[in-house]
Amino acid sequence: MEQWIFSVTAVALPAILAITLHEAAHGYVAWRLGDDTAYRMGRVTFNPLRHIDPLGTVLLPAVMYFTTGFLFGWAKPVPVNFSRLDHPRRDMVWVALAGPGTNFLLAVLSAVVWGFTGEDGGPAEQWLAMAMQVSILINVILMVFNLIPLPPLDGGRVAVGVLPDALAFPLARLERFGLPILLAAFFLLPMLGRQIGVNLNLVGWVLGPPVDAVINFILMLTGND
Repeated sequence: MEQWIFSVTAVALPAILAITLHEAAHGYVAWRLGDDTAYRMGRVTFNPLRHIDPLGTVLLPAVMYFTTGFLFGWAKPVPVNFSRLDHPRRDMVWVALAGPGTNFLLAVLSAVVWGFTGEDGGPAEQWLAMAMQVSILINVILMVFNLIPLPPLDGGRVAVGVLPDALAFPLARLERFGLPILLAAFFLLPMLGRQIGVNLNLVGWVLGPPVDAVINFILMLTGND
């Protein structure tokens, strides 16, 4: 039981912080750029309790980590009225980048803290080392996943904000189909592949190389390579 608590908390706490602070960053940047929708709803806060979705923030990430090694989850989305931003199209890009940017900074901070832990430490230090390693992985996966250029992901909003109208408008119209496309690509296709004996693991193909590259960069940057 003690080992189970040790492992679950070392995974759940970094996951909760990564997912909820990602959302809080969107609300904060939107507020600073003219849209106070999230602020008026009490969502411009780094208190994870205001952003937690019990299923998407706690249960699903933990189950997926221990069963598949892949992490996927969500917090309660922060409401942003893009039309109220000072410069809607330009500022939409900054609001979108705030989430992945926060995940990158959290991964760097976690790597710095991890560098101060040792293999011969006591239980508390071992827990901290494991939690920081998980935090690096979770934050980098969230950053890379959310930068996929497909609305409603952050990368899709960035693409809509920077592409010429001829490309941006058709991409924006894909937003209502974005989540079903992602679920099919990352979950249904691998399940189908296992049934027919073909490797259709798009998670490994699409996310694996950039995730590994970013983690290696962060470890080099913080002197942990």
